[in-house]
Amino acid sequence: MPGNSTCVRYLAAPAGLRRWRNCAGGAAPGAAPCYLGAMIGTPLVLLAHAAATLFMVGLIWFVQVVHYPLFAKVGPDVFVPYAASHGTLTSLVVGPPMLVELLTAVWLVLRPPSQVNPVVLWVGLALVGLLWLSTAFVQVPLHETLRAGFQPEPWKRLVVTNSLRTALWTARGGLVLFMLWRAMARPEC
Repeated sequence: MPGNSTCVRYLAAPAGLRRWRNCAGGAAPGAAPCYLGAMIGTPLVLLAHAAATLFMVGLIWFVQVVHYPLFAKVGPDVFVPYAASHGTLTSLVVGPPMLVELLTAVWLVLRPPSQVNPVVLWVGLALVGLLWLSTAFVQVPLHETLRAGFQPEPWKRLVVTNSLRTALWTARGGLVLFMLWRAMARPEC
């Protein structure tokens, strides 16, 4: 227990609150719990990763079920300015969490949490790569085509091909929840 330098314990605290106590780095058992110290590094990156991924899971389902199907309801006389605004505004919403998801996925592969199997992290990074490739080489070109005006065929391809991204992000959501579960499991100190 005290001799294990890689142990991080999750302890019950007063009033039902939970605190992480870092047993590594010379912290003596029974010492005051660390609040921020134990969250710096990989645990914080894992939380940021989960937040970005789960945000994107919710967003992609909204896009798949509501947003893209409604493209067909926008009138032809306003579709071009609508598509231009859509591209700009969507980039502001999806760009930051996609970037956080990518960067934290790379971080986690390079500095894996001790209780998460590295294979799970590599699978997660591969899924992120597939999502970026699909976005860059399938969805973005279809959006560019639609910027010239609504066309039923590119719109249908956009809806159908986005179902792949919806499935991939849904799988990533499950994977990230699994990572969190494994990372929060009580280690044998």
